[in-house]
Amino acid sequence: MSASLFLLATAYRLVYGILGSYIAARLAPNRPMFHALALGVIGLFASTAGAAATWDAGPAFGPKWYPLTLVATALPCAWIGGKIWKDS
Repeated sequence: MSASLFLLATAYRLVYGILGSYIAARLAPNRPMFHALALGVIGLFASTAGAAATWDAGPAFGPKWYPLTLVATALPCAWIGGKIWKDS
């Protein structure tokens, strides 16, 4: 994929991360921010595992900034999703 397609994939991953955390917070019976952040922690672990598994796998898995961006944005997206629900 080209760099522009990786940017597009990053953008929709950010949107889906925020949306998923918003839904988790909304459906939570109590402590909505905890549930949103718990989903973020799952995303953090999954992104870290994916980055570790593909780190030296070659150019077929894309540039190294892409999995690092997913790791770095997992918790902030979860917090934003929970915050949107909390403030609404």
